[in-house]
Amino acid sequence: MSNEVVYSPVDFVAVFNQTLEYAYPTVLLQGELADYRVSKGKWLYFKIKDEHASVHCFGTVMQLRHELREGMMVQLRAHPRLHPLYNFSLQVQFIQPVGEGDIKKAADLLREKLKKEGLFDPSKKRSLPYPPRSIGLITSNESAAYRDFIKVLQGRWPGVELHLYNVQVQGELAVEQVVQALDYFNQTDSPPEVLVLTRGGGSAEDLEAFNTEPITRAVATSKVPIVVAVGHEVDVCLAELAADLRASTPSNAAELLAPSKQDALVQLANLADRADTYLARTLQQQQDRLKDQAASLERSLAVSLKTEQQRLASYRQLLILLHPRSALDRGYAIVWTADGSVVRGSSNISINDIVSIEVADAHIDALIQSIRKDNK
Repeated sequence: MSNEVVYSPVDFVAVFNQTLEYAYPTVLLQGELADYRVSKGKWLYFKIKDEHASVHCFGTVMQLRHELREGMMVQLRAHPRLHPLYNFSLQVQFIQPVGEGDIKKAADLLREKLKKEGLFDPSKKRSLPYPPRSIGLITSNESAAYRDFIKVLQGRWPGVELHLYNVQVQGELAVEQVVQALDYFNQTDSPPEVLVLTRGGGSAEDLEAFNTEPITRAVATSKVPIVVAVGHEVDVCLAELAADLRASTPSNAAELLAPSKQDALVQLANLADRADTYLARTLQQQQDRLKDQAASLERSLAVSLKTEQQRLASYRQLLILLHPRSALDRGYAIVWTADGSVVRGSSNISINDIVSIEVADAHIDALIQSIRKDNK
């Protein structure tokens, strides 16, 4: 009797999958994308093939980071599994295009999709504080980009509060870590005034993470204004197009965010000189104006004084002319009654009254003998 184990189908699937789990927990494959389709907006079905073989693959739309098309060369990481009903397939964990041509094609497809959604609309770009008091820096702390940014920033404007979120900037974990970093800074109680997402140059494969949909959307929806500087000046990725400001290099990002301390000191010195010159000129102008006003006031006062003196002289002359003494000097006389009243008419004197007549140099007593009234 044979000792060979006889499996039921379900037992075979279970044992086979245990063997695969132990021998091949994950596999990394590269090949051409074939029979690619999306079912119900959720599930991905496709084959990865070369000239001699093809393997069925299964995944979810949530795992897509790029726009994929039939015929692209892709690389994927997956779990080999034997399904109880649907036979053997690779359960995809991660998939991305490879080769400069296919990476560019995937980026172009995604660019058109996101452009139609308005993610790159210039009207949505926000102005950045200049210089910011605090910066959230998202990059690898072991990269040249990190060192370049820190060196230029500290050389130009020391004292900026810097918060580093260390991430991988290429490879399978880069996308997830960068998105987590953006979420962290946007959800913290005291977010920095501006975010900087940066890495240095590299090949299309090296920069591929910054052309993915998750990072591009996270950049576009960031509540905190964001600068993206990826690669060299000639490299333009989708995350840069979605940012509020694109910098050509990590060093350029620091230059765009902060003024040069030396230039600022020179500008302050120039402003101080201009202020001194302006104040001196203004002071001289005010002094000249006060002198002119004082001279004008003196002239006005002199004219006013002379006018008043002339008026006073006229009044004095008039008073002299109107003084009773002047009338007496001209030959007139004042008649006084015995009780000391001035005779103003015939009504207050009578015949035989004694009156006193005042002339210029004497008083004459007289007896009233007759009164003649003038007929007017």
